[in-house]
Amino acid sequence: MPKINVYLPDELAEAVKELGLPVSPICQQALEATVRKLQSIETAGKLDLTVDDPTAKLSNFTAKARTAVQLGIQRARDTGVPVITTEHLLTGLLDEGTNLALEVLRSLEIEPDDLRGDLAARPAPTKVSGDEIAGRQLDQSTTDALKAALRVAISFAHNYIGCEHLLLGLIDEETGGAGQILRARGAEPKAARRALAATISGFAYARNRAASDGEQALRTALARIGERLDRLEQRVGIDAAQ
Repeated sequence: MPKINVYLPDELAEAVKELGLPVSPICQQALEATVRKLQSIETAGKLDLTVDDPTAKLSNFTAKARTAVQLGIQRARDTGVPVITTEHLLTGLLDEGTNLALEVLRSLEIEPDDLRGDLAARPAPTKVSGDEIAGRQLDQSTTDALKAALRVAISFAHNYIGCEHLLLGLIDEETGGAGQILRARGAEPKAARRALAATISGFAYARNRAASDGEQALRTALARIGERLDRLEQRVGIDAAQ
């Protein structure tokens, strides 16, 4: 059986040793799960996407990521082209309009409207003819971008694929038009990863701050209710004494 070395941070390695965890079977299970996910994306690229919900095969995608892919597929269908390209997928990310990928782009000083202009300036792809069906499958670049998105998610230790991972997958994929547009705007892979890490940290801080503020507001409201109850009890006591 082939042997693969696994390198761990010092603290994690010490914890594994202390707990006596079986590293080999754990790594095998994790790798098998990852391989199955990559293979499922490869298969999805070859399937007929004319069914009601083509994104149903994309497991582990968030609702927004699936919506973005669906919008990209619909864009290809509306424009009458046979395959879904990375440009369609990027259009879907922009059209979804509420996802973390847009925040990553802005942190890189890239405006969505500028990307829309770049997409509109691309040469129009050949449309379907005869009995061909528009938007019937993903092209290879789009399939590769989806697989790259999964790798990005794994590198961040995320167990889901969101629009932010799709964006980095498009940037990493070298042959598709979307990656060319994004890189021309300055979205290089390393810079995009730093931007995503910073954006996630910023959102986590804001969420924790909001939760803390919410707890403080709740304590203040409860204190005010308590004060009102105390005043009411005092008034009832005075009335009863009279």
